[in-house]
Amino acid sequence: MPDATARAVKPGPNRRPKLKTAFAKPAKERYVGGIIKISDYDPAWPRMFAEESAKLRAVLGGLVVEIEHIGSTAVPGLPAKPVIDLLVGVKNLEEARARCIKPIQALGYSYIPEYEAFLPGGLFFRRMSGGVGHHLHVMEPANPRWKRLVVFRDHLRAHPRAARAYGDLKRALAARCRDDIAAYRTAKHDFVEKATEKGLTEFRRRARSG
Repeated sequence: MPDATARAVKPGPNRRPKLKTAFAKPAKERYVGGIIKISDYDPAWPRMFAEESAKLRAVLGGLVVEIEHIGSTAVPGLPAKPVIDLLVGVKNLEEARARCIKPIQALGYSYIPEYEAFLPGGLFFRRMSGGVGHHLHVMEPANPRWKRLVVFRDHLRAHPRAARAYGDLKRALAARCRDDIAAYRTAKHDFVEKATEKGLTEFRRRARSG
């Protein structure tokens, strides 16, 4: 829509009118926990995962085929946002969509359907309470993202130097991005992708050697 306050300028015979185009800066995605905080590794994180995993199995029953601890809190010694990421494998995503949302919400989680726009093939839940939060990534293990998430974790577990570099990167990005979690995710994307590809190469090599 033209700006009603703009003054019309009649172009000369050999001059095209200049069009002023304004591009809105995308709104940043503020981190739900406020300022992004990277904490030293806490040896209690694996126990917290195990406790939450048991609760999920109890309420979801046969819908669940496996649950993995992923993300930085799953890598011993790695600094991380104090959020336990659980990768929940289900037999059938559509059945899970119909049957698991309410039981998970009963455990205090919020279902975030808008994340499915850039995380296709899965359901995402979040619970932020106290000092440690929990994220649930629900999908079928056949989803290609499942393997990539697990391989990235395993690569960092097997390569302490890569884990240290990732920890240093996250601390620097947290200081720079403050509460802009979208900028934080984007800035570490290349590191995550390269490490994952290295992990997949190692996985294929082991599979060939049998």
